Amino acid sequence: MKNLEFEHWCRQQQLTSLTIDLITAIRSSPPSRRVQGRTKNVSGVYPSRKMGQTIQFESHTVELWAIYHMEHDPNVLEFYDQPPPFKIQYKNKTGRNIGHYHTPDFFVLRNDGASWEEWKTVRELEKLAEKYPGRYQKTLNGCWRCPPGEAHASQFGLKYCVRTDAELNPIFTQNLMFLEDYLGFKSNLATNITDSVLDYVQLNPGITIAALLQELDNICANDIYVMISLELLYVDLYAVPLVEHYRTRLWVSQQIHDAYTGASELSQTSYNESLSSTTLLPHTVLIWDSSLWTLVNNGETTTTLLPESGFPIQLPTEFFLQLFDSGAIKIHSGVTDATINETVRTLIDAASPANLKEANRKFNIVQAYFQRHIDIYKDITPRTLRRWVQQFREAEARYGCGYVGLLPRTNKQGNRQQKAPTDSSELLDKFIREHFETPRQSPAASIYRAYARACTTLNIQPLSNRTFYQRLKRRPIHEQTLNRKGAKAAYATSPFVWELTLNTRPHGNRPHEIVHIDHTELDIELRSQATGRLLGRPWLTLLTDAYSRRILAVYLTFDAPSYRSCMMGLRILVQRFGRFPSNIVVDGGKEFHSIYFDTLLARYHCTKKTRPGGKPRFGSVIERLFGTTNTEFIYNLLGNTQASKEPRQLTKTVDPKQLAVWNLGDLYSHLTQWAYSIYDSNRHDSLNASPYIVYTEGLSITGERLHRRIAYNEDFLMATRPSTPKGKAKVQPGHGIKVNYIYYWSDAFRNPNVEKTEVPVRYDPFDMGVAYAYVEKRWVRCISQYYSTFVGRTEKEVLLAAQEIRLYSKRNATSTNLNAKRLADFIASVIEHEALLMQRLRDLENKVVIENCCHPTLIGTQLNPDFSHTRTVEPTIDVLVSSEASTVNASVLDITQLPILEEYC
Repeated sequence: MKNLEFEHWCRQQQLTSLTIDLITAIRSSPPSRRVQGRTKNVSGVYPSRKMGQTIQFESHTVELWAIYHMEHDPNVLEFYDQPPPFKIQYKNKTGRNIGHYHTPDFFVLRNDGASWEEWKTVRELEKLAEKYPGRYQKTLNGCWRCPPGEAHASQFGLKYCVRTDAELNPIFTQNLMFLEDYLGFKSNLATNITDSVLDYVQLNPGITIAALLQELDNICANDIYVMISLELLYVDLYAVPLVEHYRTRLWVSQQIHDAYTGASELSQTSYNESLSSTTLLPHTVLIWDSSLWTLVNNGETTTTLLPESGFPIQLPTEFFLQLFDSGAIKIHSGVTDATINETVRTLIDAASPANLKEANRKFNIVQAYFQRHIDIYKDITPRTLRRWVQQFREAEARYGCGYVGLLPRTNKQGNRQQKAPTDSSELLDKFIREHFETPRQSPAASIYRAYARACTTLNIQPLSNRTFYQRLKRRPIHEQTLNRKGAKAAYATSPFVWELTLNTRPHGNRPHEIVHIDHTELDIELRSQATGRLLGRPWLTLLTDAYSRRILAVYLTFDAPSYRSCMMGLRILVQRFGRFPSNIVVDGGKEFHSIYFDTLLARYHCTKKTRPGGKPRFGSVIERLFGTTNTEFIYNLLGNTQASKEPRQLTKTVDPKQLAVWNLGDLYSHLTQWAYSIYDSNRHDSLNASPYIVYTEGLSITGERLHRRIAYNEDFLMATRPSTPKGKAKVQPGHGIKVNYIYYWSDAFRNPNVEKTEVPVRYDPFDMGVAYAYVEKRWVRCISQYYSTFVGRTEKEVLLAAQEIRLYSKRNATSTNLNAKRLADFIASVIEHEALLMQRLRDLENKVVIENCCHPTLIGTQLNPDFSHTRTVEPTIDVLVSSEASTVNASVLDITQLPILEEYC
């Protein structure tokens, strides 16, 4: 809201001046805290178009869903995350007074008022209500409230609401996410397409998307989604996910949908009558002649029914099915646990099919005994018959159901009591808990010896060594590993959390919805193409699509992970596909939380999700891909570091550093060929198809979304270039702008209206010879005053040189002030410094990769790198030596002219 709109809203709500000042402070303040993902929470930021800023969330299944609802709720005017905290006071379970500052999740302005909101799952609230009954309370209608929060809000005439995940419909939320690309999008659909679709839907109300696509050849799924977003077609977004074409029904308007749905409900028979006999399962509760019966067994010849009280009865199955089909017997819709004795239910549930069959046989004989049908039980001995009758009557008297007394009790046969002495057994369990399952990680044999000594001291008989190890194996492996090795080691044995309720798909509904990005150091040693010198192991940056498992971008560099690797990965993604992901999943690395990275994501409306640290299952898609890259490609190359993982067995003949023959450029070319061609076309076990096929089919089903395409041009490249911490620089007359200790000049700075003004600036981290300034509504290219020295130098080289100057000045007690001249002189004078020389060699190798993946001729195209001039998969030593001989003599690669750099952290 603008200021005038806000003032009008305040007058409508009749707010006091104190409340207006409070809301004004909240609206003008940044979030009071940065959200943090806990052990099982995925946190992140959502770029809100409604608010024009990013909104934080601490849970991507509760708070993020709430953000989607508020973003598209016309009743919500504004919402702010992490508003300023306030103090609350309440009593805990023991009656102790507690007071602390509390930060709600959101502060929301609606048409009918304003409120603080706290979002949690129902399960979490139930635990908190038990622990803090004074803070969280459940009302009679099933809602939740926070009395301390309400007390604070009431001072200002506002509300404090506790909201739960039960209020968020998962299907509607999924459809909101799915349609977000189309909402607010101006259609450019041809009139003949919209007319043909509307005419066909009007003639066939309720037709599914799949049927419509099959009938009309000139339309695609993308056209239908556009029409839904423009409200030209109506779909019940609460009923079915839109991606399920065979279930999603289309209507011309909501009124027609409501009319057809109401008529269908009136004409539809009851749910129970529509069920077939195949849905009848054991323990199904039936209603017959106003009485409740439990289906015990639906056999081929006879069916056994158990009443609420009294004797079970057996009916011929054919006769039972006739009663069921005619409606005389129905499935009881109001089934409750009280319909049958809980003990009876437990006994029947525990019985196997063979036990039920045997109980039915006994029941027929006992029933024949009561009815004096001697010919049925004449072959049963009198003693056995008397025992069965006695068991039947005892169970009837005890449980109200004699049938369960006839169930075989073979599971109780034999001596089930513990045979070991109680004192020895308890002491053994104590030693396992208190001595074995500890961070000391004592060997099991030592613990048993200590246990045996303790038994001797107490004059009791110790249990055998075999029993001790059996007890160890029976202990919960997760709890045991947690106590001995900690949470990270125990994570591998922790149970998976299965979704038992309807939820959004963890890997998205379409391509480019969820993209994972991460880095890893490849297990291979590389050499310099110019000198043959070992340069170490490269870092690989991968971007992969979670939906199709397709590798979207590959970037290789010698530099440790930084925002530069992230930017290059996103550049390659846009270059190849012309698209930006809707959600990007990152880990806790600092390179993913830089202001440059966050700004780029917000500009292209991408939600950043941060997976919790130490929980690799949250990023299993890309973590597994790193392993696949090593096993399928890297481990087949000379110089891979498998042998170095066992240093005691390492010899010179298998030393990866001795066998290394690959350089960065060749490795990158062949790695991209494997990723973009070989892996892309191979069958993926989880998908049962290749990533390429799943990707292309996914685009066809979920919409091409061509309006979301991004041109790989200078505007996009400028968006990926970083800025300074301030973001602006002052134009100094005659000098220009100063960026990273270096002055840059452009003729645009001669304008008197530009001089001494602060202008937005950007720079190229791979070429510090140039910078960019936003002058007179356009970006202009600026040249460094020492262009010949800094051209082609990377940002890391300059920062390393700056660090060297500071160290030199500190050692010699000279001035530590940095300027462009000192940097240029230092870089030009350094010749043989080891660390800086290695960095220069690595940067020269990186240039090959950058030119390969970001060549200007590739702009706007989706293609794979050209491999027609690359070497074979395994270059020979002769080839390497000959290439060195031809390049070392070139003056441009004269080692004496290379600057000396060192590692920069």
